[in-house]
Amino acid sequence: MTPPGPDGRPRCAWGASTPDYAEYHDVEWGVPLHGETGLFERISLEAFQSGLSWLTILRKRPAFRVAFAGFVPAAVAAFDERDVARLLTDTGIVRNRAKIAATVRNARVVTELGGGLDALLWSFAPGGPRRRPRTFADVPATTAESTAMARELKRRGFAFVGPTTCYALMQATGMVDDHLAGCWRAS
Repeated sequence: MTPPGPDGRPRCAWGASTPDYAEYHDVEWGVPLHGETGLFERISLEAFQSGLSWLTILRKRPAFRVAFAGFVPAAVAAFDERDVARLLTDTGIVRNRAKIAATVRNARVVTELGGGLDALLWSFAPGGPRRRPRTFADVPATTAESTAMARELKRRGFAFVGPTTCYALMQATGMVDDHLAGCWRAS
């Protein structure tokens, strides 16, 4: 935990490290998110983050939204090799062929779900009360639920969705709330 910032609010230490992180921490991270487009965006960005700083992804997020048609699954599912070639030249995003291909593939899988992405992902949210983490050492990188989510997503054809990526998705979309005890966002 960090001392209160200029606004008087104590935050998780990472959430106080840059203005970009403070905004994300205060407005989005840990807040329940529903809806196919929003969840598809988050799972896509988490996959792009793999091996990189989340700050890099946050700063490139507006360009990602433009490049990937607002993360509307049906639009991304229609991408072809010309679109992949275009994305590989787009300096506003992370230009990784495997991650771009995975995003297109994942969009196609989402469209086959027929609107069921929300229910599928949220079916792995842990139930019942959880103990609030006191330090980041108390926050796991994976859980039984994130491992099960990754397994099921891969079974359905998703790519770049390992247990760590799935747990980060769960944190980002409020399926779990890992704000530290003492953080103003801790519920």
